[in-house]
Amino acid sequence: MNNAESSTIVWFKSSYSDNEGGACVEVAAGKAVVHVRDSKSLTYGNFGVSHASWVNFLTFASTSA
Repeated sequence: MNNAESSTIVWFKSSYSDNEGGACVEVAAGKAVVHVRDSKSLTYGNFGVSHASWVNFLTFASTSA
């Protein structure tokens, strides 16, 4: 993620995250990629996947649960 993008993206916490520090995954849609990070460990950074890969993941997750 470049510096310009990092200052403009908005992170969203997973609806499965709880308020007691467990399962805290956040995502942010950038121009070219969807960024994913662990909100409990921000020093580890984040990783990005293409929008198409993110849609494939969400489709798989919603049909496999």
